[in-house]
Amino acid sequence: MEQGIDPFQFPPVQEMPGRFRNAISKYRITIHKTCTNCGLCISLCPYNVFTNGLKQPRVSREHFCPGSSCSENDFYCVNRCPEKAIFIRRNPSFEALGDRRWPAELLASTWYMAETGCIPHQDLNYKTGDSNGGFDKIRFIFPREERTEIADEGVSTALALNRSGDNRPQVSIPVPFYLAGMSFGSVSIQTMLSRVKAAVALGTFCSTGEGGYPEELTPYDDHIITQVATGLFGVREDTIKRVRIVEFKYAQGAKPGLGGHLLGDKVTPQVAQMREAVAGSALFSPFPFHSVYSVEDHKKHVDWIKEVNPRALISVKVSTPTDVDMVAVGSYYAGAHIIQLDGSYGGTGAAPDIAKKNIAMPVEYAIPKVHKFLLAEGIRDKITIIASGGIRSAYDMAKAIAMGADGISVGTADLVALECIRCHHCESGRGCARGIATTDEELAKAIDIEWGTQRIINMYMAWRSQLIKILKRLGMRSVTELVGRFDVLAHLDYIKEKEIKGYLD
Repeated sequence: MEQGIDPFQFPPVQEMPGRFRNAISKYRITIHKTCTNCGLCISLCPYNVFTNGLKQPRVSREHFCPGSSCSENDFYCVNRCPEKAIFIRRNPSFEALGDRRWPAELLASTWYMAETGCIPHQDLNYKTGDSNGGFDKIRFIFPREERTEIADEGVSTALALNRSGDNRPQVSIPVPFYLAGMSFGSVSIQTMLSRVKAAVALGTFCSTGEGGYPEELTPYDDHIITQVATGLFGVREDTIKRVRIVEFKYAQGAKPGLGGHLLGDKVTPQVAQMREAVAGSALFSPFPFHSVYSVEDHKKHVDWIKEVNPRALISVKVSTPTDVDMVAVGSYYAGAHIIQLDGSYGGTGAAPDIAKKNIAMPVEYAIPKVHKFLLAEGIRDKITIIASGGIRSAYDMAKAIAMGADGISVGTADLVALECIRCHHCESGRGCARGIATTDEELAKAIDIEWGTQRIINMYMAWRSQLIKILKRLGMRSVTELVGRFDVLAHLDYIKEKEIKGYLD
């Protein structure tokens, strides 16, 4: 492969509107009865917010309206309406959406990217959340001079997953991410298939999570990561043989030390059959593997998988304890190709807040800690570091890579692309009103698989275009050049912008 050029043919972006009649928008548009239906607003608006109606224009795409920020434009409908009949105000329902990690604007901007494949034109913050910490407090330092000599086509976003130099297959993906584990039982089969089919189209992988390997995924074996977790749910020799990557899940960053937990009302007969359990009974994954208490034990597990599937790469997913650097080194010497550092910001609404907020090390501390330790050990270029746990945007992705990761793994953002509203009822069988994190067959029918696939593709294509823009602004031609570049990052608590030789974004 020539440096800087990706031969992979990326899927096209196709506009994929939301499933619901009225999208949740930042602004509300009201047309007064004095409207004469002259149609000027329809012809003026470049965002197609208005369509023809019988007595007055219909507001058909309210969520595309830029609101008050549009007032500087000549086509601003409020100013141009001859009857002054158009009123735009903030939507009070919008303010109630989301949480600090996923505030309303980040949700709406992700929905927009999933619908259009483009960066929002509205005044929506699509780069950070409102958590007052973590990635939200970190900014890029960009040169003041705009870089124009690098074309988009000349920037590579490809990532090699096997860097160990062993005799296992050399696996590369054209994007620096794969889709994180969400198991059958935690989400519906429609959600799983939407994610897997998007991964296939993007040339990357999607993890099954620890809920087993549904037969519906069989056509996509070459893009599946099957997970061997502490509960060993659905782990069979035939499924291990089918895939190109096998992932050991030692811990999850959202609930380290607790293991997985699936409440009984999500354990339907289909889920129970997959997990070889009893329908209606809650399922717990132990912590840890009770057959692994040393690097030697870990190597025994890795060797077992390598023997069963000679073509598989081995990934090890761990949470971020204070000695996570030693865990990473041990995983390398045990024969792993990928170490996935799963931070505490991730997990769906099913993860208990007390675990997410109080146990694991924040991932923005863990990534550079592991990166620097592996450099000191002389093995950094022989293992791939994947960061996960709360990656919500292209900017989060780029920040994690600049901190020392090679790539990322994403889960919750996929669900947001499917119109998740972050209601935090993922643990309930019928709790997800949008049919995403559910095992209820009727609710699950709310997701059309082709619709869901294209929405996820659109979001990631928008992310990739943003990543390319970030790399170009930094004068880089490959995402590999961004790995470990702490010098292009600044933390808002420890810098003064006037001292920075560049500008923050």
